[in-house]
Amino acid sequence: MAKIAIIPARGGSKRIPKKNIKLFLGKPIIAYSIEAALSSNLFDEVMVSTDNEEIASVAKKYGASVPFYRSSENATDYSSTVDALLEVLGQYSSQGKHFDLGCCIYPSAPFSSQELLLQGYNKLNDESLEVVFPVQAYEHPIQRSFSLGQNNQIEMFSPNKQFTRTQDLTPHYHDAGQFYWFKSQSLLANKSLLKGKIAAIKVSPLEAHDIDEPSDWQMAELKFKLLKQL
Repeated sequence: MAKIAIIPARGGSKRIPKKNIKLFLGKPIIAYSIEAALSSNLFDEVMVSTDNEEIASVAKKYGASVPFYRSSENATDYSSTVDALLEVLGQYSSQGKHFDLGCCIYPSAPFSSQELLLQGYNKLNDESLEVVFPVQAYEHPIQRSFSLGQNNQIEMFSPNKQFTRTQDLTPHYHDAGQFYWFKSQSLLANKSLLKGKIAAIKVSPLEAHDIDEPSDWQMAELKFKLLKQL
């Protein structure tokens, strides 16, 4: 069963310039994803999909392959992860190479360890799933959330849950932003990572942190040091 790790890393980050190769605790952040994939020994191919020569150079330095560059139409601010994955699978297919399973590992996900990758792979196979990805619980019950209207007037999301005990509220989760294991046939058919038979693996607050802003970067470094006891 052929398996590929695809790390989608375009070069046009706006909020954090050069985000995908910015140093994270002294090493380009994309290196963590590459090294986790390689050290897991799960993949026949570990590749980076990018439109940027500098990212490609860093990717190759850390052991990933960059057999082709991403097309300009799939490297815009509006291009989706699925667009990039489908392009990669199509390019390999045109070369006569096919992969039964794929794992999309985000380039700015240093918490994507080889242990989590193996856990996701085992779950995908053991439970005959089509997609598996890590999730994290919301820190506060979303039933207690509210939006702010005109003049910051509060509008409750679930007014009927206002006085329900926290422990009696159903937990809700969000994508941890680390990786997606998928069956290639399902992705090609559904054109989505959120269709079909999907399941999650839960990670603790210390095992993930979404990085969108500079402050997120600092918090992720603090978490990583604490997790790894650096």
